[in-house]
Amino acid sequence: MRYGLEEINYINLMERVTKAKVKDCYIDRKGILVFIINYGDAGRAIGKAGANIKRISALLKKPIKVIEFNPKPEIFVENLIKPVNGKVYKGENGTIFVEMKGVADKASLLGKNKKNLADLNQIIKKYFKDTEIKVV
Repeated sequence: MRYGLEEINYINLMERVTKAKVKDCYIDRKGILVFIINYGDAGRAIGKAGANIKRISALLKKPIKVIEFNPKPEIFVENLIKPVNGKVYKGENGTIFVEMKGVADKASLLGKNKKNLADLNQIIKKYFKDTEIKVV
């Protein structure tokens, strides 16, 4: 993936303010600036009581979401779908299943015309090549 000047500036600002290593940065469909942070750096990136996130959000005048990367794909998917709760488990052939209990949670995870699920699959394939997310 190629980053434009805007994304590079976002990454540099995040790393300077938080001292956490940013793995990826993108703006989602809702206009939220999403940072994927290296494994173990989420606490440093968020800061005490969310101070770092609040400071960066105020500077950029954009809402921010921080997701911690994890080398295990099922834990990374759990981090991606938060705050929606679902049971995540690994199936055969690299498929990760997300089992939702409520209809509203399932609808928010899938999105209109399954666009949210397509976005999640695109993100997960960037780091884990033969992995796919399916909602049950």
